[in-house]
Amino acid sequence: MAISISIPNYTLLPFLYLLLFSSYHLPIFSINVTDLLTSYPDLSDFTNLLTTTAVAADLTHRTSVTLLAVPNTFLRSSSADLTAGHHPSSNLADVVRYHVLLEYLSLSDLRRIPPNGKLVTTLFQTTGRASSNSGTVNITFNPSSNSVTIYSPTSNATLLALIKTLPYNLSIFSINSLLVPYNLDLMASETRPLLGLNITKALIDGHQFNVAASMLQASGVVSEFEGDEGGAGITIFVPTDDAFADLPSSVKLQSLPAEKKAVVLRFHVLHCYYPLGSLESIVNPVQPTLATEQIGAASFTLNISRVNGSVGIDTGIVQASVTQTVFDQKPVAIFGVSKVLLPREFFGKNPIEVNKPNNGGGTPAAQPPDIALSPEPGMYSPAGRDSSPTGMETRSMAVAEKLGLQRLLLGLWCIWLNYPYLWK
Repeated sequence: MAISISIPNYTLLPFLYLLLFSSYHLPIFSINVTDLLTSYPDLSDFTNLLTTTAVAADLTHRTSVTLLAVPNTFLRSSSADLTAGHHPSSNLADVVRYHVLLEYLSLSDLRRIPPNGKLVTTLFQTTGRASSNSGTVNITFNPSSNSVTIYSPTSNATLLALIKTLPYNLSIFSINSLLVPYNLDLMASETRPLLGLNITKALIDGHQFNVAASMLQASGVVSEFEGDEGGAGITIFVPTDDAFADLPSSVKLQSLPAEKKAVVLRFHVLHCYYPLGSLESIVNPVQPTLATEQIGAASFTLNISRVNGSVGIDTGIVQASVTQTVFDQKPVAIFGVSKVLLPREFFGKNPIEVNKPNNGGGTPAAQPPDIALSPEPGMYSPAGRDSSPTGMETRSMAVAEKLGLQRLLLGLWCIWLNYPYLWK
């Protein structure tokens, strides 16, 4: 006995409509902001600050952000010229983070801000170094002058123009003054004496890190790590000897070329001093490593979070945990970890090639752009240059295209399957 099922048109058609034509926003997984800004020579100083402070690498993993860029003229004329090179690197990075708003704001969004203003959190707030709400800015809009002003407790700036926009994910505006967080002394100098720490000896004295000590010594990168003591400091994750012994036979770590082995070692180091308490309460889980700075943004990052009462570290293919504190004296922290941190870029399904540094010591050339962004009509754009960005890299567009095709095919299949019911 056959059973017929009747599907009402008013039920099926809206479902197909939603399936085919509904829209949603996919996260942007990888944006190289500095490549976007290369078309604007007047922002070259600020772009360089994004790179040298490693803030650009942090931005590659964030969605819905607004960047406030200071043109060269205003940056160099500020009382605290960041281009002079005499500021402590940790303070410098925090000032740059203060120009990253953790919210996507379009020009129309800014013009709808109420008269009493709007408080917006900045990237500086996530570091744990911002006291109270000193990591926020207040943004106001004046309808009579059509001007947008950004206030901090110690400084303020006026919005000049929209530079770039990627709707719902990224806006870049230029402003006419540097913004400085409250209670951050840019003119202070790093008077802290160098520790003169011998990292290799500290590991050997720890009795469980002989393999790591040997690899560091043989690669030569240990002197690079020790040289970073005078800057923002470093945090080193060192696998125990047991962690090396537990590596699968398929992982040929010791057989890697010297340059790749050095990248793996840099992958175990954060270019910032984090004592254990800071790691346990870290706000931004995705952390760039020294390998990120060498190879480029959006690669060789660690995901750090609190897991089951301890600090967990996820590389994308390996989950490790901090087992002990080997050394902790500002500006250097060394922690033992339960596993060798294998970067997915080398040991994942699609390993990448690492080019040897060029003569200038820079990173490999950026790939051609996947998508083109344009500023809003009539807004700021570089003279004599195409308004489309160069070096834009994003996997999300490929994901969106794939999902759109899958959704279209699924919708057509549903229409074909239910064709007899559509016209009853």
